[in-house]
Amino acid sequence: MMSAEDVLAVLDLLDRAGIRVWLDGGWGVDALLGEQTRPHSDLDIVVPTGDLGRYDRTLRAHGFRLMRDDGPYNYVLVDGAGREVDVHSVDPTTTVTDADGELVHGPNGLAYPVASLTGSGTVLGRRVACCTPEYQVRSHTGYEIDADDVRDVLALHRRFGVPLPPPYA
Repeated sequence: MMSAEDVLAVLDLLDRAGIRVWLDGGWGVDALLGEQTRPHSDLDIVVPTGDLGRYDRTLRAHGFRLMRDDGPYNYVLVDGAGREVDVHSVDPTTTVTDADGELVHGPNGLAYPVASLTGSGTVLGRRVACCTPEYQVRSHTGYEIDADDVRDVLALHRRFGVPLPPPYA
């Protein structure tokens, strides 16, 4: 499991290495809400593609190893305590227009919408950068949803008024 203290410890390591990070996924939702609402098995983060090598060296120097490789811009590291960090890489230096006409970061990295990386939240009272509520809701679609997804999306809807997409509506 990934506790709030673990999240801050990972963020501290990356901050000392000069790596910019945005929280995504479950911890990104909880940061937006300003409190931990459920247990988290991992920490999803967004890191600039240009920092991936430094990111990898930093976490490996602190006992993390490759757990799963989901492609050049997404992989999961795990340490001996079972703490998992799922990194999503984005190229913030360039933008392109995707097939839907949306401006996204790219092309060297995952295509995060430019506006998605402007969120801010807190973990244990500490201000952190994270994906926006709108992006979080939108990214919780297109796959088989579970109870955690429903809980996260409904909480963001209630707090921020983000419209509910199908299948949540």
